[in-house]
Amino acid sequence: MGVEGCTKCIKYMLFFFNFIFWLAGGVVLGVALWLRHDSHTSSLLELKFDGQQAPTTFLNSVHILIAVGAVMMVVGFLGCYGAIQESQCLLGTFFACLVILFACEVAAGIFGFMHKDSISKELITFYDNVYENSVATTLTDQDKDKKQAAAAVLKVFHETLECCGRGISNPFTTLITQGFTDICPKSVAASTTDCHGKIRELFTEKVYLIGIAALIVAIIMIFEMTFSMVLCCGIRNSPVY
Repeated sequence: MGVEGCTKCIKYMLFFFNFIFWLAGGVVLGVALWLRHDSHTSSLLELKFDGQQAPTTFLNSVHILIAVGAVMMVVGFLGCYGAIQESQCLLGTFFACLVILFACEVAAGIFGFMHKDSISKELITFYDNVYENSVATTLTDQDKDKKQAAAAVLKVFHETLECCGRGISNPFTTLITQGFTDICPKSVAASTTDCHGKIRELFTEKVYLIGIAALIVAIIMIFEMTFSMVLCCGIRNSPVY
């Protein structure tokens, strides 16, 4: 005989929250795949110059999100099936998986908050290195291979972000390089659209998006852990005929 009364209500509430959790896993997986293949981020983070790879911190985080989304979908299905079948074993396994996922999410959230600016700083450093090499080799007309490589990398930055230069604090250098070189798009105003600001803006938007998704998932997980334990205890105490 199955559970009755309030416990039966909790059973269907748990099923409902598990279904939402399963959908949330699909959303996380979809957002992670979008971040991975977004033209703005992927084109920048796959660049190489002079043997140096663009920072991979962001891509590594996205790959982790893809794995988390897939695991969430599996765990959500496990919770739905365990609730409908009223299986203590499945519900116990489901609860253990939720605790592990919740702990990992809290740890990742703390780490991400502490290093939220590191991704943009790393990419800005990479951009500055390429920019300096491009200006030096262009103005001195030395090392044509290196000049072409730097120009190709900067072209991706400038066309993707619609920017030019390292900041409005030093627009004079940017104006010179824009006037005497071809590393900046002619349509971009060098004094107002610096690439430092554009890079920070790009990754700030992505980080907030990930943070909001993680907060929603964490709230759902708290409800699920509570309901799964209550349902498991209700099943254990329910009469068997």
